[in-house]
Amino acid sequence: MYRAIAKNKRNTVFIILLFLIIIGGLGFVANYMYGGGGYSIFIATLVGATIYVVIQYFAAGSQAVAMSGARLIQKADNPRLYRIVENLAITTGMPMPKVYIIDDPSPNAFATGRDPEHAIVAATTGLLDMMTDSELEGVMAHEMGHVRNYDIRVTMIVFGLVVAVGFIADILLRMTLFSGGNRNNNSNPIFLVLGLVALVISPVVATVVQAAISREREYLADATGALTTRHPEALASALHKLSEYGRPMKRQNSTMAHMWISDPTKPGVIDKLFSTHPPLGDRIRRLLDSSNKF
Repeated sequence: MYRAIAKNKRNTVFIILLFLIIIGGLGFVANYMYGGGGYSIFIATLVGATIYVVIQYFAAGSQAVAMSGARLIQKADNPRLYRIVENLAITTGMPMPKVYIIDDPSPNAFATGRDPEHAIVAATTGLLDMMTDSELEGVMAHEMGHVRNYDIRVTMIVFGLVVAVGFIADILLRMTLFSGGNRNNNSNPIFLVLGLVALVISPVVATVVQAAISREREYLADATGALTTRHPEALASALHKLSEYGRPMKRQNSTMAHMWISDPTKPGVIDKLFSTHPPLGDRIRRLLDSSNKF
């Protein structure tokens, strides 16, 4: 388990480098089409994307809370949820995260923040109504697992990079289609076509990478939560209830779908290709198969 967490953290560096390569490639395409002879557009693209990601790193937690409609609670507001989170924090030696509740009948939960010292965990009223105490503990241990594994930090960074890739590609594509570029792409139509292909493909690649990262981290958070509670069957039971009785949330937002324990949307066939969550059946099977190891 701990080797997996260490490997996960090392892979974070390569993930960020991959996104920087994608963004750098977009900057290079833009520089070739519009930069004349220098590298000003290429440099500006990298610098601008970096600044955006840094801002996103500090602001994304509060943005997620606002988008979900969550409200901060204290122990007196909901002793059951607060004490479960408090006990998990004591058990794992983590700082106590801020606890939020979302007024929504759909059972779900998420964690966000940039590190364990600035973490937020949230659960919907539907989750609190549906789960037994042990199941709720399993769900919150999963979310605390995201915090312990620093998934919340990686999620924020990758989310910012995906948005940056899409934003840059959209601007450059519009510039290419409606301005016609400069003399370089008029004299080199092959490079213009290749540039257009890169601008169209890069956001798709970025989204696929984000989905793959999110799926693997869901598996790891399941295992971390089971290791914390020593009761993988409780989390498996909670996931089974989510698969049987889950429903789309009232306030859906695709940009933060990867943060929830269960997909808050009702995806179609195409959406499932880019799903940020592994199938709940696979997650349940993994937990039950490894129950004797905890």
